[in-house]
Amino acid sequence: MRLLIIHQNFPGQFKHMAAEWAATPGWDVIGIGRDTAPGLPSSPGFKLIRYKPHRPVGKDQHPYLRRMEDAVLHGQAVARILLQLKKKGWAPDTILAHPGWGETLYAKDVFPDARLVHYCEWFYNSEGADIGFDPEFPASFDDRTRIRSWNALHLLNLNNCDVGISPTHWQKAQHPKAYLDKIVVAHEGIDTENLGPDPNAVFKTPSGEVLWANDPNKPVITYVARNLEPYRGFHTFMRALPAVQKAQRNAHVLIVGGDNVSYGSQPKGAKCWKDKMLAEVGSHLDPTRTHFLGKVPYADYKRVLQVSSEHVYLTYPFVLSWSCLEAMATGCLMVAGDTAPVREVLSDGRSGRLVSTTSSSLVAAALREALDSPLSSSQPLRLEARSSAQMLKRERGRKGFEAQIVEPTPSASLHKVRQERAVADAPQRFDAPAWATSNERKSLSTSGVAG
Repeated sequence: MRLLIIHQNFPGQFKHMAAEWAATPGWDVIGIGRDTAPGLPSSPGFKLIRYKPHRPVGKDQHPYLRRMEDAVLHGQAVARILLQLKKKGWAPDTILAHPGWGETLYAKDVFPDARLVHYCEWFYNSEGADIGFDPEFPASFDDRTRIRSWNALHLLNLNNCDVGISPTHWQKAQHPKAYLDKIVVAHEGIDTENLGPDPNAVFKTPSGEVLWANDPNKPVITYVARNLEPYRGFHTFMRALPAVQKAQRNAHVLIVGGDNVSYGSQPKGAKCWKDKMLAEVGSHLDPTRTHFLGKVPYADYKRVLQVSSEHVYLTYPFVLSWSCLEAMATGCLMVAGDTAPVREVLSDGRSGRLVSTTSSSLVAAALREALDSPLSSSQPLRLEARSSAQMLKRERGRKGFEAQIVEPTPSASLHKVRQERAVADAPQRFDAPAWATSNERKSLSTSGVAG
């Protein structure tokens, strides 16, 4: 089995699967990622080919088209690598990719016989999802027309792929009806084997405060996001904290996340959302009990979850975070936003507490109620959350993806024919894309690219 895995931030969502497939006998796995991608540090022998677009998006490009031009540049850079592989006689049976940056736009032009499997994480809609969800940030006409243009790339990706995989049923449902039959639901899986409660867990804050798991004298509220921003309810969470800290004089707060913006836009009048919210509510918070940890190593992140008395996960109706599932797998008491993707994995009163993502007063009330209750009362919720997360464990995710990667039909004999034909044809056949210059057609040079 020859498998090519492409992800701009390689390995991205394919972190666990890529390493295991690369170690599987009979599998020949190559990865492609940007020059800034972290790679697979735990698999030093894994072959990762890095790329970099040959130029940035044009300064005068129309704002609606900036993402599309960026996608073309990414697609060209990856196509050059694919052409090099083809010239050397290596042809994949299957290409698995996150297509959101345009990297597979021309994959089928180079390898028309390869099975192209796309990770269909998101498709923008102007109603019913993240756009316009938060009344604090109403969607403008410009917002709606811009995302319609952005979807041009996603429509091309849906048309190009042989099969798509969405991690949740709700994320699948965001895609156009015409393509739903092409998409299956299979979560990539989380590492549940290395996640779980630890009654002896200890976390020491940068200020020197020592916090223990299940310590009734120092309950710990935890919040985690890649970046601290409204899309993950950071503004709501911060506005809820003053009332919680006032009622619970011994409660500490651990906040994990960076100061950039992953989704949405930068705040007005501040360099980041943390500064914006501290300017608004910081004077009402106890700084000795409010700990901003920034981005932390994974081992520290696990300990943060293990000492948590209650974990807050607030999100717009958007992509479901790994952090939500990992907190569940750790056995955290979940206080989560009542949105469609969350309801797919959490049930109010059974595996967590669901509250309005945009109501700070309701979030504060839920946090105070949980802190006022004995630890034993939350155990059924914690156990059910952990059980639900186990359903999305790493091994099951890998098998779910393999079912789409290893083409069920036609028969495996056709795979063999394809492999033999690709190896036989590669030295003689060179199909350069239309945008390649005459020099590139001869030498596959990275210079002189159109655009």
